[in-house]
Amino acid sequence: MLNACSSLNKSNPSKENSKPMSNQVITDKKWKLIELEGKPVADKINGKEPFILLQKADNRYSASAGCNGLGGNFEISDNNRIKFTQGMSTMMACDHMEIETGLNRALVTADNYTVGDNTLSINKGRMAALARFKAVTAPVASKALNGTWELDYISGPRIAFNGLYPNKKPTIIFDLPATKANGNSGCNNYNTTFTIDGNNIRFADPMSTKMACEGIGEATFFKTLKTISKYDVSGTTLNLIMGDIAVMRFKKK
Repeated sequence: MLNACSSLNKSNPSKENSKPMSNQVITDKKWKLIELEGKPVADKINGKEPFILLQKADNRYSASAGCNGLGGNFEISDNNRIKFTQGMSTMMACDHMEIETGLNRALVTADNYTVGDNTLSINKGRMAALARFKAVTAPVASKALNGTWELDYISGPRIAFNGLYPNKKPTIIFDLPATKANGNSGCNNYNTTFTIDGNNIRFADPMSTKMACEGIGEATFFKTLKTISKYDVSGTTLNLIMGDIAVMRFKKK
């Protein structure tokens, strides 16, 4: 009997799948919410996919449960310990707010996480998972973003494009499915992360080198990038869109 129990323990796939893994496994990756307090979550809430993204560069998270944009800071320590600190969020009232309330409660309560089979669980002590997420693979269509793009139009300032960027045009280089981007603002090198859902896209605050830059070109580029909500790729042209207006246009290099 003892030998049989030992054999079963060695072959138990659930134990193998829940081995601790490094924080690099869970950061800079989009996780779709699939279960909350032991109950399955619908594929979409109010037409939107519920998710969380942990950004390694600045230890910030962004999330949604189909209504408000949620965010704040997180801290990962040894033995898969994790702590979420909520920041400001939008304050809309929507249907199915119980999912958002439950996700907020799970984030505030969680003190550890486990990962296995592309599934992330956030937990309190050794209790059952407060929330479970499934890793999202970037859709094939979104992979058209991959590569280097050079800006040739930006909306907003009354200064001519060549006046904004007299020496170097800004670039952006997408890395999917890692949901990372980097490039040059026309002055400094930068990197950022983003969330993507179909043709919807949102950029995190860029981190850049600190050279002094003349004019308002770099500030305009970073400010506009933060307003983007959608993208469209047509051949060698990439439009980044705010609402229904293309405010940045890039050409493939």
